[in-house]
Amino acid sequence: MSPLEHIRAELRQKSKGPASTPHDLTVQERRLLEKIRRKTEESNSNNITRTKAYLDFYLRYPDIHWAFLGHMVSRNGGWNMTDLQGEFLPRLLSEKERKSFYHFLERGNWLIFQDAFPQFLIYEESLQQQKPLFHLFPFLNVSTFMETVWNHYWKQPDHYLLCMALIINEQHYLEQRVIRQPLYQKEVLHQFKFFLQDLLSFNHILFPYENGKLAGQTMHQFESLHERILLGKRLYSVLFANKDFLRQVIDWAKRHPHTGSRKDYWPHLFNDVKEGGPGITYPLRLKSCRLRKGAKRLYSPRLEYAWKNVVQQEAEKGDWFTNEDVANYLVDDTKNIDREIKHEYCKTLERLEIAAVAKKTINFLG
Repeated sequence: MSPLEHIRAELRQKSKGPASTPHDLTVQERRLLEKIRRKTEESNSNNITRTKAYLDFYLRYPDIHWAFLGHMVSRNGGWNMTDLQGEFLPRLLSEKERKSFYHFLERGNWLIFQDAFPQFLIYEESLQQQKPLFHLFPFLNVSTFMETVWNHYWKQPDHYLLCMALIINEQHYLEQRVIRQPLYQKEVLHQFKFFLQDLLSFNHILFPYENGKLAGQTMHQFESLHERILLGKRLYSVLFANKDFLRQVIDWAKRHPHTGSRKDYWPHLFNDVKEGGPGITYPLRLKSCRLRKGAKRLYSPRLEYAWKNVVQQEAEKGDWFTNEDVANYLVDDTKNIDREIKHEYCKTLERLEIAAVAKKTINFLG
């Protein structure tokens, strides 16, 4: 049997009945779990700390591909958070709306980290002890789906399969805890469906690399679990299909610590301090992602100045895994992906600027 067939068989068995009762913990295991919880909490203070933790782990263990994919996607999450306090969105959304949007983004970013990072730390400890410790996952509320996949990875490493499993796991994990939460459905997803899908840069996942170049993918139908998983598979292909490109993105990430400001990748267009002043007229400044002559750069603040840290409520308990069919997503069925995104992203920025100017003009005339 192939590794995938082995995983399917084990998941099929687990889906037929309740998971086995976790064993009694030894003193050493209790200490290890406490250490993991403490390390995770320390690194989960905000988008900056968790994004850095992903990269640091990947640089230590480059076989865990999701750690770098998670790092790059988390960078995008930080940029989306600071956009809410940046050049355009304060002109389009009320303070209450922007706070709701921020808490939605931050909750998702926080939840994924507190689920994924303990898995990484268990893997690290397994390597140090030279034996698998994935039986401890239930005590960290990690899905039995991931316990199954990690155990198979330990015996027969398959980087692609593990990364796909983590993509599947994290999107299912978010589905009930964020996407289907009535509060976020009402205050964010339904209210801002047009903004999310047609206007904002929230649906663009950008991978900067050498000399200000951008690659990436665009998300459509954010509310669809299926579409989010397919996006994750495409993003993996963009990053890891070409080793030379991957090296360039990693080099860029190492040379540009994440701040949350879009200045990190395009300092010619963005600045983390406001260059304009109150009362200044607001003509269109952008054309093909370049500033028009004499125009000031767009404001994109660092996260530490845009938002205060949030004290999160404990993650909801429960295992999302119920059906072996999710293993269908583990199949490597991704074709060659076009990673070009700059043109589409530039058009989005121009639409956003036009909307902000129009809103200000309407307010002025009103």
